[in-house]
Amino acid sequence: MFYHASPVHCIEILEPRASNHGTPQVYLSKKRENVLPYLSNAVEKYCRETGFAQEGPWHKWGSYGFQAGKLCLDEYYPNALRDTYAGVSGYIYCVESVPGGEPMADIPGGVATREPVPVAGCEFVPDALEAILAAEEAGQLAIRWYHQLPEEMLRWIEASIRQEYISQDSSPKYRHFLKGKFPEITAGLG
Repeated sequence: MFYHASPVHCIEILEPRASNHGTPQVYLSKKRENVLPYLSNAVEKYCRETGFAQEGPWHKWGSYGFQAGKLCLDEYYPNALRDTYAGVSGYIYCVESVPGGEPMADIPGGVATREPVPVAGCEFVPDALEAILAAEEAGQLAIRWYHQLPEEMLRWIEASIRQEYISQDSSPKYRHFLKGKFPEITAGLG
């Protein structure tokens, strides 16, 4: 089985969509826990909550990586996981095979395809944060809370946020999110 998460219900065919990489693809994982971060998009959620409307694709926010093949979520600001996932429901779709699927070198168990993928089943997730915490408790993923991040990581986050905020490629929605969540870093940057 392969898994894909979405806030959208009743999907029968997973269609390739453009991502931050610009290439329309369907992204899936052999590990259910690896798709949990995609139940909510922090940028989209913050813009909706603050009334910042704009058309076009949403920038994906993914403060995670992998350590020894295990998903590790990092909290880039205090309460980021709660802000992003608490009370958010969504769906995890499972598929039996991935036509044209290519392994993703940087994501253990990840597969991407440019072809539509038929859905074999769907699981409703009533609260994304509860699902993430349950997966952590089961040892399927790791969480590094903001207060646990080493100074080196905090310096990297600050430098990255500054760079992304001033980047010509950053959309107004993404800049709005960065300004709202990192006001001390983005202050005076324009």
